[in-house]
Amino acid sequence: MVHYRRNLLPGGTYFFTVTLADRQSHALTENIEHLRASFRRVMIAQPCDIVAIVVLPEHLHTIWTLPPDDADYAGRWRAIKPGFTRNLIRAGANLACNAKGESDLWQRRFWEHTIRDNNDLARHVDYIHYNPVKHGLVSRVAEWPHSSFHRYVRKSMLPEDWAGATSDTANEKYGEPI
Repeated sequence: MVHYRRNLLPGGTYFFTVTLADRQSHALTENIEHLRASFRRVMIAQPCDIVAIVVLPEHLHTIWTLPPDDADYAGRWRAIKPGFTRNLIRAGANLACNAKGESDLWQRRFWEHTIRDNNDLARHVDYIHYNPVKHGLVSRVAEWPHSSFHRYVRKSMLPEDWAGATSDTANEKYGEPI
């Protein structure tokens, strides 16, 4: 078995990308309430601060800050992903299973990056909020409903017209984080 090296920093802030196995699926946005329910259940049992999040049709990006004595982000993902899958099955979704009888809804792994400093955090929050524009789902960040961008606007942390309309300059500025 392959063992991945994960940076485990109690109280750390992490950027994640979590993806469905079928990159053509729209299961996350079409079932957003089931995804939210899974997140709520896990966040009650294992609280952490969701700094930013965006949910797209087949993947999501989020930044979490864990409690000071806690580095178990993997355990949270091990609960969120199957929780969402169970919610879908209970709702009547017919999901494909592998030879072990497990659902093949999610990619098995996830991408994780430890946030290094405030500049790194700001770049990743911008990336998260701009992602629906980057993927051509909307022309303005404010048009995408499944994003913490709206919380940032309510708290006056960002203006509603942040990043403006789609442009090559915006794509360069808010594109892939380094």
